[in-house]
Amino acid sequence: MNKLRLIAEKIKQFLNEAKIELKKVSWPAPKQALASTGVVIVVVIIVSIFLGIVDFGLTKIIKLVLG
Repeated sequence: MNKLRLIAEKIKQFLNEAKIELKKVSWPAPKQALASTGVVIVVVIIVSIFLGIVDFGLTKIIKLVLG
């Protein structure tokens, strides 16, 4: 029982410290967050297309080499 109480206290302390740290964070404005999200989505799509093309090309080369 004592061990359970110690774990509960540590969890409570962690959550309190996390709350204090989250108050220090400078959160982006919604417009800025939306713009950043759009950039990430576009970059992911571009990289995915590039990797798909490379994968397709390498597959064709391997099939030509191995017969």
